[in-house]
Amino acid sequence: MDPFDSPVSHRDEPEDAAESGDSRSPWARFSSWLECVCVVTFDLELGQAIELVYPHDVKLTEKEKTSICYLSFPDSYSGCLGDTQFSFRLRQSVGRRGSWFGEDSYNRDAPVTLQREPAHFYGYVYFRQVKDVSVKRGYFQKSLVLVSRLPYIHLFHTLLQSVAPEYFEKLEPCLEAVCNEIDQWPSPVPGLTLNLPVMGAVLQVRIPSKTDKPGGSPVKQALKENLLPAPTMLPTIHELDLFKCFQSVLIHLQMLWELMLLGEPVVVMAPSPTASSETVLALVSSVAPLKYCCDYRPYFTIHDSEFREYTTRTQAPPNVILGVTNPFFIKTFQCWPHIVRLGELKMSGDLPKQLKVKKLAKLKTLDTKPGVYTAYKTFLHKDKALIKRLLKGIQRKRPSEVQSAILRRHLLELTQSFIIPLERYLASLMPLQRSVTPWKTPPQIRPFSQEEFIGTLDHAGPQLTSVLKGDWMGLYRRFFRSPNFDGWYRLRHREMTQKLECLHLEVVCDADLLGWTKDKSEVEIVDLILKLREKLVKARRQQLPVKEGVLDKLDQYIQTIISSLPADLQAVLHRH
Repeated sequence: MDPFDSPVSHRDEPEDAAESGDSRSPWARFSSWLECVCVVTFDLELGQAIELVYPHDVKLTEKEKTSICYLSFPDSYSGCLGDTQFSFRLRQSVGRRGSWFGEDSYNRDAPVTLQREPAHFYGYVYFRQVKDVSVKRGYFQKSLVLVSRLPYIHLFHTLLQSVAPEYFEKLEPCLEAVCNEIDQWPSPVPGLTLNLPVMGAVLQVRIPSKTDKPGGSPVKQALKENLLPAPTMLPTIHELDLFKCFQSVLIHLQMLWELMLLGEPVVVMAPSPTASSETVLALVSSVAPLKYCCDYRPYFTIHDSEFREYTTRTQAPPNVILGVTNPFFIKTFQCWPHIVRLGELKMSGDLPKQLKVKKLAKLKTLDTKPGVYTAYKTFLHKDKALIKRLLKGIQRKRPSEVQSAILRRHLLELTQSFIIPLERYLASLMPLQRSVTPWKTPPQIRPFSQEEFIGTLDHAGPQLTSVLKGDWMGLYRRFFRSPNFDGWYRLRHREMTQKLECLHLEVVCDADLLGWTKDKSEVEIVDLILKLREKLVKARRQQLPVKEGVLDKLDQYIQTIISSLPADLQAVLHRH
């Protein structure tokens, strides 16, 4: 379903919109950031209900509206008074078309972990519940929700902190003004630093690019850009406070990283949607720069359309991470292999109380104590030096952002140590450059052999970059059975195939094609022209990263060869 069915724009596009290449539809710039903005309220007769969707012509299906309604309110067990912010992720309805045509170029240049979602929406919620005697139930309850395909958690929650309180005071005109401002923003282009004006302030953000050095400082990179200084500079658009999210499970970090790497089914039971969604999103980010290829729901309720699918006992639990707050789920998820039950954060001295690993059999009562309920045995040993360093940081009152940076660096190095041997082996499967010739189709990439890869670990394994001891081989064997390996391999194989295609195009362009046609029949020449045309169309459609000028050169070759043919054949080829 196209969210922009209405042919009438709410306002005229600015003249410079054409420069960004996004003047073709109303609200094009807005939709490069957000799908829509929703206001969800509590109706005494209907329960949660959507009060407003902006822009007005955005089409959400009934199923999507129902999901947004239930996911935008904390359940009654959370007892959230005042203002609460959290996130959710929901499956889009089948058959919905993407609303933004710049998707391909954005996804091509963005890190895999920040690509635009083709089949899910993210919801960023600002919920307010305050006493109000003028309302029948005695409480004002309303949520402002930003719906987007982009996982820009920090940017959108920062935006909500400015917009939501103002909206609750001034209502729709305020929201319309903000949406019009967002529709003036430049589209997110990986690698660029952008100034985003909103409500009299300016947010300066840098959109990460896949060419960024992992773990590099985006703030320093942003300072190199010659832009006017902006009042509010966001150091990140997507990163969470990892230390805050993991502080009660620091001693189990290694286990949680392995469970994410292997795509294991995990339930996070938390006291609030904020804790639930932040913990799930932090877990997913722990395997970056590897893309987490399983499903994950930062906040999940019993009203979710996938509730039955995910809680059936007739088959093994699916590869998904669910964040929940309703104690009812303890009973529902008894058969799941890994459950993290978070409690309210308690300090024992200077140290957050660490959760203990407990047997799943103990997960029976509604007042289940906090803990990590699993029988999982880690393949790798704990990094005791990291835990000691973080605990010392707590005692020394080290700022949370510094603790988070230490955690992020550790997880990045751990993931890279695991992935580098796989990347190195994959590179060895590429055909040699000299085997790519203009007169034959590109050679095939050799198939991935798990046993051959395992054989490389003795001399080129993770021990070269990681001090962690343990059964790395066992971890790889288990990883091969996970959706994350399948997703990683498919992506890398596609990139390698495209690289081969680029090499082939380049050698074709360097070949003497006209000389080759001299002693060939018209049938062979026409066959060559059709094949070259097909390659040209495919390269442009897939936006292959070929050297500059290669495609134009190939186009000229095709025209030159056509012009060497008889006039009647030329006419036929020019027509088709």
